[in-house]
Amino acid sequence: MALSNIHAGQIAGIINTGFTEYRVQFEHISSGAKRRFEKALWQDVQASGMQRIDLYGQMVALVNTQLDEFRLAQKIKPEKASDWELVKAQFELLMPQRTDPELAETFFNSIFCRAFRHSSLREQRMFLFSSSAAAPKELAQDMYKEYNTSKGVVGMVSDILDDYAFDVPYANKRLDVINLVGIIKENTDFRMAMTDQTRVQILKSVFYRNKGAYLVGQLVNPSHSQPFVIPLLNDEKQGIYTDTLITDSDDVSIIFSFTRSYFMVEAPVPAEFVGFLQHILPAKPLAEIYTNIGFFKHGKSVFMRDYLQHMDNSTDQFIIAPGIKGMVMTVFTLPSLDIVFKIIKDKFAPPKAMTKAVVKEKYHLVKVHDRVGRMADTQEFKHFAFDKGRFSQELIDELLTVAPSMIKMVGNYVVIEQLYVERRMTPLNIYIDTASDAQLYDVIDEYGNAIKQLAAANIFPGDMLFKNFGVTRHGRVVFYDYDEICYLTECNFRKIPEAMYPEQELASEPWYSVGPYDVFPEEFHVFLAGRPRIAKTFRQIHSDIFDADYWKSLQADIVDGQVKDVFPYRRKKRFLSA
Repeated sequence: MALSNIHAGQIAGIINTGFTEYRVQFEHISSGAKRRFEKALWQDVQASGMQRIDLYGQMVALVNTQLDEFRLAQKIKPEKASDWELVKAQFELLMPQRTDPELAETFFNSIFCRAFRHSSLREQRMFLFSSSAAAPKELAQDMYKEYNTSKGVVGMVSDILDDYAFDVPYANKRLDVINLVGIIKENTDFRMAMTDQTRVQILKSVFYRNKGAYLVGQLVNPSHSQPFVIPLLNDEKQGIYTDTLITDSDDVSIIFSFTRSYFMVEAPVPAEFVGFLQHILPAKPLAEIYTNIGFFKHGKSVFMRDYLQHMDNSTDQFIIAPGIKGMVMTVFTLPSLDIVFKIIKDKFAPPKAMTKAVVKEKYHLVKVHDRVGRMADTQEFKHFAFDKGRFSQELIDELLTVAPSMIKMVGNYVVIEQLYVERRMTPLNIYIDTASDAQLYDVIDEYGNAIKQLAAANIFPGDMLFKNFGVTRHGRVVFYDYDEICYLTECNFRKIPEAMYPEQELASEPWYSVGPYDVFPEEFHVFLAGRPRIAKTFRQIHSDIFDADYWKSLQADIVDGQVKDVFPYRRKKRFLSA
């Protein structure tokens, strides 16, 4: 018997109610960011981030349970996929009441896919393409505060700090004003744009991430617009202070990088927030911006729509990704698209001794952990269907050889049971081969900073070979090989004991015991082998990385509950940098 309109409406109502509860809890966690920042509850900051990420899956599971209970109570059988045409139609009737319809559509899709395991996907049954309006290009006036220079630049800056004051006082507001005005005067573009017609628009909602609070806005006049960000920090003793003023578009983009997703920000009308961020960061994909403010599942939906559109407007073939092949993952890409697709192999070559389940756990760890700008965010997809005609034969042969359990040939499609999508970067080992002397110095410094900042976030990368790191378009070094990561506090950092006699040092086996979690930083020189010029530079800049005591001190700080400062901008840009 076909599903009745009444039951379809009730099912749609259960989904809508479940989504509403998800949004209430999501906004509750997000709105708590201000209090956590003011009280310097840094460990709570990290815990709340994980809680909010896991919330989506929990609510999808809860709604599916409620639907099963509804069917049992109504004595109706589970619907056929075609019945969901009625459910979708009823759900659409509820959307005009919402300020977040595009997110509700994605939630609906998640319920559908959980029920039908990503099969029977049709536009009539789910929202393959959103029926909601696109993100507006301009922000509604009631969502930002606007300033002008009628009081002079000093007066304007002072008013901004007053309007965005916290329950904790500024440590030295006068110094903050001096610092901010100094940057404005030093920046030629910013200074020239400050005319009588200039308007400064700042989102009312403050963005929170890690230990920082960020005022996000733009400077607008008839001939010019420029984004800016004012980062605020809490030193926990003297009060709040402005750390810098970011006026360069690339630097603003880095703050909202794919390595720094999941800001806490109150966004009652998400599309308007996204539209504004897309306006000030036009090069950033819409999917990435939704993920930036915590809506990673909708970001995934937008990515999929963009991907399908790209496929319709391109003709190149998927190929094996350039670089050294990994022992755990096989990676392929489409040259015209700046992403890579990663699949877990069926078998891992020695010395890799782990299971697929462990690798999946590592990727989930990265998903919920603070990536401090040094680990790429990934999106997991299941039952992903590719046009077989777009695959090179070399790639098909590779996939069937290394991951046959994950690959199905279904008609004209290559269906991959599970994969991870990640932003494409230039592998560090390839970047080094063509880098100038100046670029080489910068990227080696960045490489060391990446290792140290991961450690500060309680992440030990395990395998620090250059091939496991990538270089972004902004020159940032990012780690992307997660199969050997672990918490830093799980490692036992040791110094190599002195040999009792020379023959011990020449032996093929170490003369000392090695436990499963033992790490000997003195041996890190191995990843620099064969590159003496790089090794020399690295040791000059980051010699502490080879010292076991350095790592032990980081562990002690983490165990003591300290959360390190990791900034999404160069230290030299800070007002307090020496």
